[in-house]
Amino acid sequence: MSETFDHIVIGGGASGCVAAARLVTDGNRRVLLLEAGYSHHHPLLDMPPGIFKMINGSKYMTYHHTVPQPHLHDRVHDIPQGNVLGGGTSVNAQVYMRGRPSDYDEWEEILRGNNEGASWGWSTVLKHFRRIEGNNRLSNELHGSDGPLLVSDPGYVDDVSRWFVQSVQEKGEPYNPDFNGPTQRGVGFYQFMNRAGKRSSAAYAYIEPLKNDTRLTVRLRAAVSRINFENGRAVSVTYTDAKRQEHTVFSKGDIVLTAGSLVTPKVLMLSGIGPSAHLKAHGIQTLVDLPGVGQNLIDHPEVPVISIANGPYGYYRQGVGWRMLLNGLNFKLFGNGRILSTGFEAGAFINPIDRDAPPTIQAFCVPIVYLDRDLLKVFDDTYGVTITTVVAKPKSRGYVQLRSADPAAPPLVSPHLLQHPDDMATMVAGQRFFRDVLLSGPLGKRVEKVIAPAGPDLSDDVMAEHCRRFVKTNYHPASTARMGADGDPMAVLDARLRVRGVDNLRVADLSAVPNINAGNTTAPAMMLGDRCVDFILGLDQPSTTN
Repeated sequence: MSETFDHIVIGGGASGCVAAARLVTDGNRRVLLLEAGYSHHHPLLDMPPGIFKMINGSKYMTYHHTVPQPHLHDRVHDIPQGNVLGGGTSVNAQVYMRGRPSDYDEWEEILRGNNEGASWGWSTVLKHFRRIEGNNRLSNELHGSDGPLLVSDPGYVDDVSRWFVQSVQEKGEPYNPDFNGPTQRGVGFYQFMNRAGKRSSAAYAYIEPLKNDTRLTVRLRAAVSRINFENGRAVSVTYTDAKRQEHTVFSKGDIVLTAGSLVTPKVLMLSGIGPSAHLKAHGIQTLVDLPGVGQNLIDHPEVPVISIANGPYGYYRQGVGWRMLLNGLNFKLFGNGRILSTGFEAGAFINPIDRDAPPTIQAFCVPIVYLDRDLLKVFDDTYGVTITTVVAKPKSRGYVQLRSADPAAPPLVSPHLLQHPDDMATMVAGQRFFRDVLLSGPLGKRVEKVIAPAGPDLSDDVMAEHCRRFVKTNYHPASTARMGADGDPMAVLDARLRVRGVDNLRVADLSAVPNINAGNTTAPAMMLGDRCVDFILGLDQPSTTN
């Protein structure tokens, strides 16, 4: 027997959980949420430092291998994405970041005059951020305190993180008490999506409260093969379960695609929506020729500056053996200690080229020798400090394509990190700035030496080569099915998140954004899911003027 729901949400990540839950609670709709991954119930997923156990080999992650990158000497690297209910919110470092107001005013400008009466400016999206947020310190015109997503200050701050904040201030940058406040610039401590030592994922915040609500059906290990159409209208979804059995389920209303920026374009193309020549090459009949599907891939590139400490500073080996047991016991008995830290307590937003211009680099201080396996083989029993530098508004663009017409085949992904010369110049300048931070101020007193980038020759060419060797994803792929104005040949969606050329289908994940925000992307993804529901329920009606 066929099953019919009011709505089907494809992908149980950050935006999908929000969309599914709000359609149930605010729309009184019967909703099916399809998630290809696993349950979010696991103690390592819940605790703040669990990411260090999950990131390098776990069933809760899907590892998308890039195609060889010629500009990186044909390097192949991974882009891990959540394979679990809650998506990235269940496996990430939990940093709560919305981006800056100008990011959304930029979206508004891109869509100006053809926005279907849907504003995307800061003043509009702010209400969605505030509705989602349950901040335990801030409650004002910029922050919500009673939303379902629990946002908190770090539960534990290591001395290394404090020394980092002081050292960056000594370089002339202001202390910033709130990176989601009036300005991003400066150095300070991040806020996180957790409370009292437990992760606050989209699954916990939005789906868990509805676990006994018969209006919501959640199916895990449900990998979507395609969306099916009748007379140009999306009517059903075909998926394969954990036993490799195929099912087709039907939707009366809008189908919402929230599978993430690497899988959403794959599902669209398997369904006949995408560049016609590419679909034809894989034997797929074109329903709508949309050349922008899978194009415009943007990701934040990350490169580390790695140092060795001159004493037992930071977290190295703190999670191993008896220390792990001690930390766990301390948390059980007293509810505090190192286990409350995600390991990314402090950070900064700076412009290393023009210090008074908007920030171009985001930094994370990690009190450990972190990231590179080759270096860890040499320095495998050493305390240290790593500062990762990230280009906040990259200009490089990549793509996602089909590998084949087999739904089980992973997509071809080419992110082109640091391909644009401006991105490389920004990254090199950021590396120089934070290398100096490690060697000056309170941090400089505890750092023995910087091991990467290192050497007598630190010319721009040498620094750029270091960046080519070490650059990796900051786990923020975006913009592969983006919104755009009427007449934009690469626009996949209109300003109300509707897929062009068909009815009853919307995209509400980071695929949809015209450009990536400056900073971590979980909160913007959740905002998109929230906004999409307002469109579906008619709570955001088109205005008569643009």
